[in-house]
Amino acid sequence: MQLQQTISQRISEALQSIFQIAVDADQVALQPTRKEFAGSFTFVTFPYTKQAGKGPEQIGQALGEYLKENAAEIKGFNVVKGFLNLEVEEAEWLRLFREMMQQPGYGQAEASGRNVMVEYSSPNTNKPLHLGHLRNNFLGYSVSEILKANGHNVLKANLVNDRGIHICKSMLAYEKFGNGETPQSSGLKGDHLVGKYYVQFDKAYKEQIEELAAQGVDKEEAKKKAPLMLEAQDMLKKWEEGDPAVVNLWKQMNSWVYAGFDETYRNIGVDFDKFYYESGTYMLGKELVEEGLQKEVFFRKDDGSVWVDLTDEGLDEKLLLRADGTSVYITQDLGTAQLKYNDFPYDESLYVVADEQNYHFQVLKAVLKKLGKPYAEGIYHLSYGMVDLPSGKMKSREGTVVDADELVLEMEDTARQQTEELGKIEGFTPEQARELYHTLAMGALKYFLLKVDPKKRMLFNPQESIDFRGNTGPFVQYSHARISAILRKAAEMGIQVEAASFDDFKNLHETEQEVIAQLVNYPAVIAEAGKLYAPSVIANYAYDLAKAYNRFYQEVSIFNETDEQARRFRIALSAMVARLLRHSMRLLGINVPDRM
Repeated sequence: MQLQQTISQRISEALQSIFQIAVDADQVALQPTRKEFAGSFTFVTFPYTKQAGKGPEQIGQALGEYLKENAAEIKGFNVVKGFLNLEVEEAEWLRLFREMMQQPGYGQAEASGRNVMVEYSSPNTNKPLHLGHLRNNFLGYSVSEILKANGHNVLKANLVNDRGIHICKSMLAYEKFGNGETPQSSGLKGDHLVGKYYVQFDKAYKEQIEELAAQGVDKEEAKKKAPLMLEAQDMLKKWEEGDPAVVNLWKQMNSWVYAGFDETYRNIGVDFDKFYYESGTYMLGKELVEEGLQKEVFFRKDDGSVWVDLTDEGLDEKLLLRADGTSVYITQDLGTAQLKYNDFPYDESLYVVADEQNYHFQVLKAVLKKLGKPYAEGIYHLSYGMVDLPSGKMKSREGTVVDADELVLEMEDTARQQTEELGKIEGFTPEQARELYHTLAMGALKYFLLKVDPKKRMLFNPQESIDFRGNTGPFVQYSHARISAILRKAAEMGIQVEAASFDDFKNLHETEQEVIAQLVNYPAVIAEAGKLYAPSVIANYAYDLAKAYNRFYQEVSIFNETDEQARRFRIALSAMVARLLRHSMRLLGINVPDRM
């Protein structure tokens, strides 16, 4: 099926035959031919001038003539300076199209036998999910689906940050100011209720700092001595000691948060195979620290603290255990990595975490390598850039975040306004219309956050994301709905679209060839997205495919075509495009409507 691989092999043979240059086929790079030139694939000849002893145009001419003579797939060629543009035989495009039609799992790779764990979401139980969490969740979910499409066994994991000083801040504020309020009595989702008290803690804490500063206390000292902070630290100590009242409050408030998270996860369409909780893993790393001391890869300082020297890794010395024997964040992550490997012996463990933690994961991998852990090489930090708003950076403790639930509701309302303006809901029941608005809202939101390279910091623009024109989710969704209408009409007319029904079809239109070329490339796109952990590769493919189909739809008639075989072919082509739009968008976690 891989036409590109076949042509690369033919070029490899031509280089050997004409110039005695040995180049493996997988080293022969092809790129799409630019629109202004005839051809589908372009081979750059400049790198071979020295070995061939010829100019780039002479090499291109010689290779083109050889391929036209010896490669059945090549119809013609043209040379522009050092660029050999190759035109593919029409019969080859049609053969490839028939083949892909007959493959139910087209694009899906064979089982690789590799185990991959993808950890994402990792929320704190002191606040609801916000816009930044959405990029994390969508990225983790989509990468998981893409890796599955590459034939890997994938386990989606969520490590919940349910302990620590930040959790105690919400608990203390609730204890002081909550007056027994519950999600039921307040009418708030549990995660929103707890988040309210996190913000309230910060407000009261800042007031205390200002009061102390007014009394002449240094501001940094005031932050440490503020009564609320001292009480929060005392509460954390009580939690670690198992104080029944503190533990019960912690369990109660966490249960509210989990119920809220579950509702949000269902609404945004992400899921998990396994949950881990910091409260159950934070002590595990101590055994590994002891193991490192015995192996003499860690060392103890005079004060009793344990360290590792990573200067040979280009890092520095890193604290692994405090002098009082309490763990630090890296201690916990060491233990959790081991626990995860015990549960699911992975070849690769992906951590979907913002780029603020780049250094932390360099250290984690380096320490595990020092310990000689078999899974250390498989540790991979899928680092992503933060999401900004036109108004600037978000801060949870100040209540200036864009709440995920509220954002989804706003997006649904925007989708409703846009759809009603365009008159695209004729014949919909109110329930069907609501479902369509949610589908469009989530398509807009996910696509906008995923179409950008994960490593890039990005600015989120809600209005731009839901435009029905341009590189957006709704544009791709609308293209699928348009094709679905064509397929419904074809079914009503009793038109069959099996490959055999257009056996004698010839004379491909330029736009039909362009669409088939996009379809042929799909397995390579999935492979590239899996290799780079980049849903953006899939998103931009879906956009390019929808764009190519819309050009075909504008320039070529389907139902007014008098040639029956041509009509059947065009309906089959439409069906195949719809199939790959559905599949590619599903890899992004996006549903596509059949009607709109």
